[in-house]
Amino acid sequence: MRCPFCRNPDSRVVDSRTADDGTATRRRRYCQDCGRRFTTVETASLTVVKRSGATEPFARAKVLAGVRKACQGRPVVEDDLALLVQKVEETVRARGCAEIASDAVGLAVLPPLRELDEVAYLRFASVYRGFESLADFEREIALLRAEHAVVAAAGRTDAAAATPTATPTATPTATAAG
Repeated sequence: MRCPFCRNPDSRVVDSRTADDGTATRRRRYCQDCGRRFTTVETASLTVVKRSGATEPFARAKVLAGVRKACQGRPVVEDDLALLVQKVEETVRARGCAEIASDAVGLAVLPPLRELDEVAYLRFASVYRGFESLADFEREIALLRAEHAVVAAAGRTDAAAATPTATPTATPTATAAG
């Protein structure tokens, strides 16, 4: 690494630490020529390829802005949005590619947003899945309702299995002798 002070091309790493939740490495370096210390931060670059073919670095702020628009007027806390953006970035980086299509980033938002708020999910999905008519919304709402019905049925089945069934017990009857 080139020294920023004397431009010497050789420096020595004194200390390395992870930063930004493990997505970056912070290194303290020592220039052997001028004796000064400096810090470098290394991150794996992730490039987003837009529909136009232009590329730009992945920006969490852009994902957050899009999700924030979808959640406008909804009871969603800012901390939940930050966690959602973190999940999206982890999902995108887990693909192991240096470049990813902007549509893939938008589609990576959908599952965690669906868990967070279904109305915001529908708003966001209408853009990234390209809803063109009311039928597209109806189809997606029908899928959400079907999922709720399955979850509710599973909940009733689990509750019934957890609750012991009452079995009638025979009670001895007294007969009058007489």
